[in-house]
Amino acid sequence: MFCNFAVFLFGDVLMSCDLNIRFAKREDAGIVLEFIKKIAEYEKMSDQVVNTEQMIQQVVFDNHAAEVILAEVEGKPVGFALFFQNYSTFVGKSGIYLEDLFVDPDMRGKGIGKALIQKIFAIALERNCSRVEWCCLDWNTPSIDFYKYLGAKPMSEWTTYRLAGADIKSALEK
Repeated sequence: MFCNFAVFLFGDVLMSCDLNIRFAKREDAGIVLEFIKKIAEYEKMSDQVVNTEQMIQQVVFDNHAAEVILAEVEGKPVGFALFFQNYSTFVGKSGIYLEDLFVDPDMRGKGIGKALIQKIFAIALERNCSRVEWCCLDWNTPSIDFYKYLGAKPMSEWTTYRLAGADIKSALEK
């Protein structure tokens, strides 16, 4: 568990609230799915979401293939991050791949996204991971600026490749 007390500027009024960052539990699968749908909407990819609460329960909580942390302000979920461990053959250590990080639009600019990603960094250090990696859409300049502010470096010498759906089966037939 990671708890924090956040103070932020809301309009012209200084507000304070309890920010709690915690690992999601099985019963949070519906909340996780709602955040997945919100990030898909933001990324203009809503038509690609086929995930369900049951799938999240199986993959995240039964198979432990990924982990989720939730950000709550005064008990209300306002953001999430989904991540999983990977492995660097060169370094010989695990790393963390951050698949998704999302904060509700009306809660952005208050340090919640920073608290979420810093929790991921803390987990990486606790687990002796060699790195934390993630992708960002090239049009998402607010996120790119935030990641650069944190000191993240774009991996411009690498190109991401993907096979999905029927293309995986087609690749087996080649």
